[in-house]
Amino acid sequence: MSDQPEERYEDSQLYRIRHSAAHIMAQAVLEFYPEAKYTIGPPVENGFYYDFDLPQPIVLEDLEKIEKRMRQIIAGGHPFIRKVVTAEEARQIFKDQPYKLELIDGLEQGAFDEDGNPLTEKPEISIYQHDTFVDLCRGPHVESTRQINPAAVKLMSIAGAYWRGDEKNKMLTRIYGTAWRTPDELKQYLKMLEEAKARDHRKLGKELEIFIFEDEVGPGLPLWLPRGGVIIEELEKLAKEMEEQAGYLRVRTPHLTKEDLFLRSGHLPYYAESMYPPMEIEGVRYYVKPMNCPMHHKIFASKPRSYRDLPIRLAEYGTCYRYEKSGELFGLMRVRSMQMNDAHIYCSEDQFEQEFMAVVDLYKKYFELFGIERYVMRLSLHGKAGLGKKYVDNERLWLKTEDMVRRAMTNGGVPFKEVPDEAAFYGPKVDVQIWSAIGREFTLATNQVDFAVPERFDLKYMSKEGVEETPLCIHRAPLSTHERFIGFLLEHYAGNFPVWLSPEHARVVPITDSQNAYAESIVAQLRGQGLRVSADLSAQRMNAKIREAQLMKVPYMLIVGENEAAGGTVSLRLRDGSRADNIPLAEFIARARERIATRSNAL
Repeated sequence: MSDQPEERYEDSQLYRIRHSAAHIMAQAVLEFYPEAKYTIGPPVENGFYYDFDLPQPIVLEDLEKIEKRMRQIIAGGHPFIRKVVTAEEARQIFKDQPYKLELIDGLEQGAFDEDGNPLTEKPEISIYQHDTFVDLCRGPHVESTRQINPAAVKLMSIAGAYWRGDEKNKMLTRIYGTAWRTPDELKQYLKMLEEAKARDHRKLGKELEIFIFEDEVGPGLPLWLPRGGVIIEELEKLAKEMEEQAGYLRVRTPHLTKEDLFLRSGHLPYYAESMYPPMEIEGVRYYVKPMNCPMHHKIFASKPRSYRDLPIRLAEYGTCYRYEKSGELFGLMRVRSMQMNDAHIYCSEDQFEQEFMAVVDLYKKYFELFGIERYVMRLSLHGKAGLGKKYVDNERLWLKTEDMVRRAMTNGGVPFKEVPDEAAFYGPKVDVQIWSAIGREFTLATNQVDFAVPERFDLKYMSKEGVEETPLCIHRAPLSTHERFIGFLLEHYAGNFPVWLSPEHARVVPITDSQNAYAESIVAQLRGQGLRVSADLSAQRMNAKIREAQLMKVPYMLIVGENEAAGGTVSLRLRDGSRADNIPLAEFIARARERIATRSNAL
């Protein structure tokens, strides 16, 4: 529960080890490339990186010598020494390092920290030194390089990265590394990476013909192939069924709207950098929508509402467009066009806890269905220093709604941890981190409280006492977007989707051309029963046909030869290699339909 929080990564020994390893790597790089300019080197999930402006390109083979020098530095047992300095002292220390000088300017102005992150207040300026290397850094670090196991550190890859993530700035060389407490931990991590590589949704998406990206269409704008379209339809069907049972009403809204709507909602002041530029038509500026909520607010306001009408739950699988920087795009996980499993719940304060927890319960049902066993609920709170800038300026309502969410989660017995300064601009939220079958972490669902925007839209309902009141609004997206969720599922299942979600339920494989007619009759019967099925009537041998079906991860292969055709049966071969020979077709149909109807994870 929230009164027993997990240790923050930033406070852990592993974070200190990785942060220190980044400095050690930077020292080694500068020894090999004395003319290099160094920028920032933070710990990240599962490792660390450092960005350099190098006088010459480096290749993967260069990492071996850098890693060897790192081990020597670690063995030296050098202490990490922190010192607070003035801006002028810092400028003198880093007089030949232009990127550090830019960071020092930002620190002095209170604009951003040593790692280039935005600041809400002016910090002190500190440096860390070990051996011959000095870095502008707030820490923390290990006490000595001896606290790092050299056999648990490995440099992983090289990539390009724009300074500050801005495409207008210079492209730098980023070196990624990983560091762990023990060699065994490193070994397990590398093993997981190999499995993750095999499960990479970009690789599987191409091999299984789920989605593609095309340069002529544009980066971050996925094209869903027919097999991907099936998965989308099944997920939307699932969401519609679940939401219909929960009393949601489905709506549809246009892909673009006038600028005035986003000015009124407050999204333009707070969200403009993530929106596409406007287009002007007949003197009016229009934006493609990055979210559905302002239009849902207009639907709520379309007629008078009473307390008897509440709660009102409006749901839409609407397509939204967000401008993600090119360097941040990543397969289906970070895209510019997305279909959101979106809904907005308008309720009274008395109804809030029940409605909020109903959304949390919906999460749990989805997690059980998809075999998601590990997840964490993160209650994201506002930061007081960001009021009026990053957040709506109303401290009283922030504290009140945060306490409402905290109380609802506690009363519901749902474990959660609190994270400061990560709320939406209009209210607190609960984000859900989930882990796939191989332990890879994903940010998925969100459940947000909006105490500010309904008032901006003058949303009202008539209370029991005959007084107009403003409803609370809950923004929720349990299945995230089609893009991100399908990317997660591809990796979670390694492409072996449950039968109900598989693009192709079954493939009929005739042994010879003589059984083609029987195969086609089976296809007709199965399609009549609602199954997605095809027949491989190619000239390939049977084993090649089976192999192709296995590569496409088809759950069921129905082998038909002379005996099956004569007896009206099929020989069933499952994706996992098990088989059952000469079973009645009706028996297979009953099995498949049961798996589909119950959305079972079993074959």
